[in-house]
Amino acid sequence: MFRTRYLCAAAIATAILASTGFAADKKTPVYKDATAPIEERVTDLLGRMTPEEKAGQLVCPMGWEMVESRPGGHAAITDRFRQMNSGGMPVGSYWAVLRADPWTQRTLDNGLHPGQATEALNLLQRYTVDSTRLGIPILFAEEAPHGHMAIGTTVFPTGLSMASTWNPELIRQAGTAVGDELAAAGAGVGYGPVMDIARDPRWSRMEESFGEDPWLTGAVATAYMDGMQRGEDPEAEPRLFSTLKHFAGYGVPESGHNGAPTSMGMIQLLSQNLPQFKTAVKKGVGSIMTSYNTVDGIPSTGNRFLLTDILRDRWGFDGVVFSDLFSIDGMVGQVAADRTEAGAVALKAGVDIDLGGNCYGRRTLEALDRGLITMEDLDRAVARVLRMKFRLGLFENPYRDPKKGAGEVRTLRNVELAREVARQGTVLLKNDGVLPLRKGLKRIAVIGPNADVQYNQLGDYTAPQADEAVVTLLEGIREAVGKDTEVVYVKGCAIRDTTATDIDAAVRAAHGADAVIIALGGSSARDFKTKYIATGAAAGEEESAAVSDMDCGEGMDRATLTLLGDQERLLEAVLATGRPVIAVYIQGRPLDMNLAAERADALLTAWYPGGEGGQALADIIFGDYNPSGRLPVSIPRSVGQLPVYYSQGVQRDYIDAPGTPLFPFGYGLSYTTFEYSDLDVSRSAEPGVIFEVSARVRNTGNRAGTETAQLYIHDPVASSAQPPLLLKGFKQLTLQPGEEQEVHFRLGADELSVVTPALQESVEPGEFLIMVGSSSATLPLKARVRL
Repeated sequence: MFRTRYLCAAAIATAILASTGFAADKKTPVYKDATAPIEERVTDLLGRMTPEEKAGQLVCPMGWEMVESRPGGHAAITDRFRQMNSGGMPVGSYWAVLRADPWTQRTLDNGLHPGQATEALNLLQRYTVDSTRLGIPILFAEEAPHGHMAIGTTVFPTGLSMASTWNPELIRQAGTAVGDELAAAGAGVGYGPVMDIARDPRWSRMEESFGEDPWLTGAVATAYMDGMQRGEDPEAEPRLFSTLKHFAGYGVPESGHNGAPTSMGMIQLLSQNLPQFKTAVKKGVGSIMTSYNTVDGIPSTGNRFLLTDILRDRWGFDGVVFSDLFSIDGMVGQVAADRTEAGAVALKAGVDIDLGGNCYGRRTLEALDRGLITMEDLDRAVARVLRMKFRLGLFENPYRDPKKGAGEVRTLRNVELAREVARQGTVLLKNDGVLPLRKGLKRIAVIGPNADVQYNQLGDYTAPQADEAVVTLLEGIREAVGKDTEVVYVKGCAIRDTTATDIDAAVRAAHGADAVIIALGGSSARDFKTKYIATGAAAGEEESAAVSDMDCGEGMDRATLTLLGDQERLLEAVLATGRPVIAVYIQGRPLDMNLAAERADALLTAWYPGGEGGQALADIIFGDYNPSGRLPVSIPRSVGQLPVYYSQGVQRDYIDAPGTPLFPFGYGLSYTTFEYSDLDVSRSAEPGVIFEVSARVRNTGNRAGTETAQLYIHDPVASSAQPPLLLKGFKQLTLQPGEEQEVHFRLGADELSVVTPALQESVEPGEFLIMVGSSSATLPLKARVRL
């Protein structure tokens, strides 16, 4: 048998290394010598490992069943963990030990709180280090798309809101804060950010993405990743590793169904769906996660061309590739007859760790026996995992201080930062002059299903929250106004449930108000009534007397984009009162906003603004903050337009509707106005730069504000047809009334190259159209240049 030969070879190698593979002091094995180069340590440890020990390093089971909270505030290891690690195949990684949500059944009462969470990871780590033959520490991976998904942490706005800031430096600070909280707990890997290009709002996970454009996503999401990994010092060694999700093409599924096949050619995939990953690889991302979908019939988790030829060989990625949860299992019945074969396909394609753990481990040894993989295949993946552990310093410092773990979570600085991200991530879409509101109004009516429901503003992948950790819109409004202003609240209706609608009460409240703030939209709030499939995605409608608010979040795909339940009726009735109406959409995807855009006096979208969202919205509504958010996605007029995204260019009208989006990519209003002039494009003598672009931006209003100048290009004649519009740069300027500044851009190979029919990137000679303005639909400055 193959396995017998490997065991014998491993035993001989171990015996030889036992006599020669020691550090200079002849006592410490090389792999335990912190002064030895990492590659020598990897080689030494790999040579000491049995095939079982190697296979164990490649599995990453679900972790919340490994520890439990005990009376007195302490954590304890479970028998399940001991059983998994008592044999000859210790587990190399665990995922979501600290995760708390309805799927894991971890609540504020039985979940692990800060400090206790650090203690729990220390217990697991100590057992493994002390009780297994080689003492290889565990790699702990935790969910962190917009904050660590654990009890007591800071909840930041979701990806769409982060992208709406168009402020990479701010989002780097957010990533730093999330990384601080992860590292304090003892995590070595944080799953996030989600880098999928999302162009179909029916898809349930659009909220997690950074929108429809690879350039914006590459800039903002990479900043989040870099902050998570390195903290405040971009030159520092990583204190943990970010995991980019999901590779590849996951955000543009057929029919908007989560995990459905992706239908596109390789040129489009490489040019419009993968550049943001390449940007992150250049910045040194530590790990990447595969996706559930197929691309041209090949599962992403088993796609060697993408995972090895492109990611590693062409881009130089040297980190670890995780499968998505059970995505290797998902290849059974597609390109594999059983889990052993599926594991072999994934391993040879370039997947290093099996998230879920069903297809590696014992099945890896079976694959060796069946000749489906070689020992070289196994060693290659194990070496990558060990290399990551050495880079993190886990062999020297596997434990964290529980007091520090508690003290660095949800700090005042992090809370204030979450509020600032929510401010900058809110987009003002319409304003007839009603905003900002005066704080001295006599009576304000706050109405709607998203005005005072905490979890409805937090997004998916959020842990249970203490009441004081979330400020709703209603609470933010009440806190902002003076004592002489009466704030009246009527919910009016739920997001989906129609059994407790009271539109008459909402209308009465509106009639007596000087202004009405109506909060509508969606929800990704999971509850304990919802059923979940094995991957944690919602299984759809549950059977209960009341319908959950949840209309978004993983697994909650939509066939329509209309406001659900009685929300449209509520909005119609409130608008009919004739009072000034400010509509606030708190949502995870662009919903139908036609009625509000046409008839409300002001309209904002906050996406899911996080725990400080209520205060951030109040800051904008009352003018304490001048809105600066810009759309990272196009807002469609109807589902019939989908997909609609800016790089399609101007689409001709349908016979029954306009072809343009309701609001275009890059769009957003301010309480002031800006004017563009003096575009200049010149050849550059600087190495790596082809064109220098400059323009002047002037604040023509009467208050200070922040403008985002955007640069787009078009290559009209190339070896592969190019989109009519591509974002290739943006800069933010904060200007005082009447102030004017010059903004500068540089265009090099990254900005001007195309993907050729041979699937290579090339800067081709010819003419380029350079455009600068305030959104993809407002580009007053244009110039043609020739290369």
